[in-house]
Amino acid sequence: MRVIEINKENLPERFDIELGTELFTMEIDYNQTGDFFTIDLYQYDNPEPLVLGEKLMLNQPLFRDIEDSRFPAPTLIPIDPSGKESRITWDNFGVTTFLVVDDGE
Repeated sequence: MRVIEINKENLPERFDIELGTELFTMEIDYNQTGDFFTIDLYQYDNPEPLVLGEKLMLNQPLFRDIEDSRFPAPTLIPIDPSGKESRITWDNFGVTTFLVVDDGE
């Protein structure tokens, strides 16, 4: 597993990331009213989104309800290695909760 480094102070943050053998563009944003984070996912160099506003939920793989061959092969999952959090918040994201790529290794 590898952690996707996200600087909360720069949100919304848009970046390219290699997932499996493909390149994608992700945008991470924060909803201050609801105290949660979302992800938009694009195929690299394609302005049409694959998904917009996917909410990060602790221990729930992203895009789990979508069956589409254009999505990344590795699983993206927000986790809490310490096991003490019940949800992802501004205060714990990047401290005790992290977005990781689980590529099966």
